[in-house]
This record gives sequence, structure tokens and C-alpha cells, in this order.
Amino acid sequence: MKRYFIPILIIAAVGSLSAQQPAFDEPVGEPDATLIGIDSAQQMLQEISLSRFEDAGMWRALMPRDFGFATIRKIAGGPQDKQPIEAEQQAGIDEADDYVLGVKAYYYHRAMEYIQIEPARPIPIEGVCKVISLWVVGRNYEHVLKVLLEDYYGNAIELTVGKLNFSGWRRMSVRVPESIAQRDLHFSNSMGIRLRGFRIECDLRDTMGTYYVYFDDLRALTDLFPERNRDADDIPDTW
Repeated sequence: MKRYFIPILIIAAVGSLSAQQPAFDEPVGEPDATLIGIDSAQQMLQEISLSRFEDAGMWRALMPRDFGFATIRKIAGGPQDKQPIEAEQQAGIDEADDYVLGVKAYYYHRAMEYIQIEPARPIPIEGVCKVISLWVVGRNYEHVLKVLLEDYYGNAIELTVGKLNFSGWRRMSVRVPESIAQRDLHFSNSMGIRLRGFRIECDLRDTMGTYYVYFDDLRALTDLFPERNRDADDIPDTW
């Protein structure tokens, strides 16, 4: 009789533990609010066009006057590998895309210089931006391309895109870190960041003569879920 005593206790204990555990299809209290909104199922990622660089008059190029000067012009052409945005095709959007933005810089002498390309007004990016991309002809220089942003509160941000040490067209992109403020949870009627332009930080060894660089098809991959899922009866804080 003793040899059956331990198994009986084990079976009883397992049965008691199973009885205390709820079934998977049974609700267990209130959901944990800290876990809501962090899974990928609640994202609405979409690629949007910020600029096709069709109008050079909407941009300007700057350099320190002691080091040189830069000019800007629209040039016919574009990368052959560029793919259309699927959402725009589905919506029937067919905008002109025949030109690129050309920047020509003249160096007076070798120096740690920079070339800055700015839009006439900062470009707003809807939603919560994840990635910024554009096509660039780098001309195989060691210069470094950076993107200039403003966060939700207007603070200046610089993100390094990469070196321009390649020939021909190349699509370059940079991830927007989660640490950049893109919205204030107290205000639901506005969010997003703004693009203030680009900066090319010139390598000292390559600052001589004339430098050409071309840009096309500026895009953002953004999460539109917060924008598209606001309460219709919410009151905007704009008064």
C-alpha cells in the first residue's frame, strides 16, 4: 500500500494545479494597458512621396562664402531602377516625374566645408516617420550626406545617411530613431516631424575644383495608424 502513496499525491497535486489555471479562452481580469499599441498589428506603414524635385525654384543651395558657392538647377533624367509608389498607383495619382535636382559647388580652396540644400519651406512628414530615403548620384567622393529634421517641438536634428563614395544612382536611406519626438501624447490633433533639407559634409581631400551632385525621389516610410484612427468626435486644441 505504501508504494502507491507518492504517485497518488503527485496526481492530486497536478489536478489541483490544473484546476487553478484558467482556460485560454477565458478572460483573465483587465488587459495590461502597458502592452497595448506596441505590436506590429497596430501599425499602418505606408511609403509617401515628399518631393520629386521637379521644381528647382523650391530649393536652394548654400555654402560658407569664404570657401565657395553653390548653384542649383533642374536636370532632365532620373534613376531607371526607381519604382512607383503602390498606394499612389491605386489612388490614380500620376504626377510629372521628368527632372532631378542638380547641385553644382565651386571650391575656392581646400577646407572642411559643407554644402546645404534646403526647401523653400520645411516639408512636413505625416504620421510617425520610420525611414527617409532618396536617390543620389554621388560621383565617388568621400563626402558625407546628412538629413536635417525638426522634431515635434522644433528642435534641430541631424541624421547621417552615408558616404557619397559611389558612381551613378544609388538609393540611400536612414532610419529615424525612436528617441526623436514625433508627437505629444497629450495632444492628438497634430504629430510628425519636418524635413529642413540636407547637408553634405565635404571631405578635406576632395574639396577642389567643381563638385556635382544630383537628387531625386525623396520619400518617407511612415506609420499612419495614429493619423487615421483618431476619434471623429474629438475636439482639436487649436483655439
